[in-house]
Amino acid sequence: MRVSVLLEYRLGLLIGAAGMIVIHAASVAGIWVVLRPVGALAGWRFEELLLCYGLLTTARSLEHTLADNLWVIGAHMREGSFDRFLVRPMDPLFYFLADRFNVDGLGTAAAGIVATTYAWVSLGIPASPANLAVALVAILSGGVVFVAINLMTATTAFWIVESVPITRAVHELHDFARFPLTLYGKRLEFLFTWILPFGLASFWPASRLTGRDASGVVWAAPFVAAALALLAYRFWRFGLRHHEGTGT
Repeated sequence: MRVSVLLEYRLGLLIGAAGMIVIHAASVAGIWVVLRPVGALAGWRFEELLLCYGLLTTARSLEHTLADNLWVIGAHMREGSFDRFLVRPMDPLFYFLADRFNVDGLGTAAAGIVATTYAWVSLGIPASPANLAVALVAILSGGVVFVAINLMTATTAFWIVESVPITRAVHELHDFARFPLTLYGKRLEFLFTWILPFGLASFWPASRLTGRDASGVVWAAPFVAAALALLAYRFWRFGLRHHEGTGT
């Protein structure tokens, strides 16, 4: 239903998606400019960094497209419109997420897929079932990670109403995962692998695909994502029990 509404304003749809493509193109250009004088960053060439960027961006597009309503939960709290998600015969979280489909995320998806494909071809990575499985697991697990982390931070709206600053502060940390985690030392590498596991959608699969890592870390991504999603959902249910309507 949401897509049907958006299709009534096709120009706006195209502008939103195109805007995200331009933003990501500018980010990639920034990486290229930085690497141009030195050739590599911690031994990673531009195409290899682009692979990290592409995988992470594609994973993030799942949250951007399907779970964007989490960013505006505070507005629903203030206006009293959140209560309508509680009176339907379905899970409130599903109804809340399904209420908003953000077409800008399609631009993010396009940028991520193009970056990943270009890097993949440039690096000569074989399109074997194992390699494709690594990429698919990274993207899907990464999408769940993005949604779960945003859900946990957005749930604070049940107490503070305006949760965007917290959500943005934590969400923007994913920028660290656009680059090799080995740059940041062991503590931050651990943080972005197991606590805020954005690296499972970028650094680790890229390391596996480029032959740098032969460990099984990349295959831990679905389990880490599932555990994080369960924790986020439990926190959401806890927040629901403390929700107080506006009375309007």
